[in-house]
Formats: sequence, C-alpha cells, structure tokens
Amino acid sequence: MADDVNPYQSPAAESAPVQSEGGSAGNLTDTMQRYLREASPWARFLGIMGFINCGFLVLGGVIFLSLIPALSAGMSEIPGIPGVLAGGMGGLVGFIYIIGAVFMFFPARFTYKLGAEIRSYQRSGADGALETAFKNGKSLLKFTGILTIICYALLPVLLIIGVIVGIASAVL
Repeated sequence: MADDVNPYQSPAAESAPVQSEGGSAGNLTDTMQRYLREASPWARFLGIMGFINCGFLVLGGVIFLSLIPALSAGMSEIPGIPGVLAGGMGGLVGFIYIIGAVFMFFPARFTYKLGAEIRSYQRSGADGALETAFKNGKSLLKFTGILTIICYALLPVLLIIGVIVGIASAVL
C-alpha cells in the first residue's frame, strides 16, 4: 500500500443512482424516500431533546456557580476541608456543566437540522434541501468522531490525575 493512499477517503468514481420500478422522486427510490420519511421526525425529536438537555446542563451549571458562597461557608466548618476548596469544586462542577452544554449543543443542532431538511425535501422535492440534510449528517458524524477522539485521548491523563489525587488524599 502506498504512503499517500488514504484508506478512509471516499471512492473517486461516482455510482449511478438506482431507480425503483415503482417510480421515484429525483434519484431516490421509493424505499429510500420511505426511510427518509421515517427518519425525519426522529432526528428532529432527538435534536429537540438535545437542546432541552443543553438547557438543563446550563441550569445545573448556573446553580452550582451560584452555590459557591454557600459551599465555601458551610464547608469551612468541617475540620480538614478549607472552604475555598469546596467553593472551587462547586465552581469547577458548574464550569464543566456549562462546557458540556456547549459541546452537546452542536450535535443537537446538526441532528435537528438533518431532520428538518429531510422534512423540507419531502415537502418540496428540492435537491438542495436533501444536500443540506446530508451536509448536516456529515457534520454530526464528523463532530462526534472528533469529540470521541479527544475524549479517548484525555482518558489516560484523567486516569493518572485521579490516581495521583487518590494517593495524595490517602497520604494526607
């Protein structure tokens, strides 16, 4: 295998669309049309649920951030735990929730737009709507893939940090 060949690259030759005997709209068969019609409401539903989850995460983050003074005051009375540490942990958790909401927003947006554009294509038959739907599907998969790579790359680092913190807390 040559070094310049990308095994993940799409084939260069375009395949001819397959027409069903029952007729089709554009280059899509009736079966493809049915699958798109069935997938569209689910994609929109999952997109809306993703937006709702983002809202809950932001709300949780704001709640954690607003509890910092209370956590600091309450934890300062416990021997061995400084109040600043408790407030910092509340702030860290709130910050993580809000960052999580930002990262969840994009897949929710891509999923919703995928379903909405499929629906638009079903109603109008415009190829541009279907192209936009596929573009959003590609963006969803690309974003999710990159985020997965980042998460798996950070996993060993977080594991090492967890072991160090665990050993340090046992020693202290």
